[in-house]
Amino acid sequence: MDNSFGINDPLALLAEVEKAILKILNGGQSYKIGTRSVTRADLSTLISMRDSLRAEAEQTENGLFGHTSVAYFDRR
Repeated sequence: MDNSFGINDPLALLAEVEKAILKILNGGQSYKIGTRSVTRADLSTLISMRDSLRAEAEQTENGLFGHTSVAYFDRR
């Protein structure tokens, strides 16, 4: 996956997305310190990215048909 984040490895990007999700879950979507405020990425967007990256990483790891079985039934 080539992206604008500078991370081309799906597993490395997946780790960063999971860190971002945990930050939101532990610290909230946004916070304010004095006059400055910080709003983190949208949680639903991060979850969607995580799911896509997990699927991509699994496909890379297992190949296109990694979880596929073939059965041959002899007609006797």
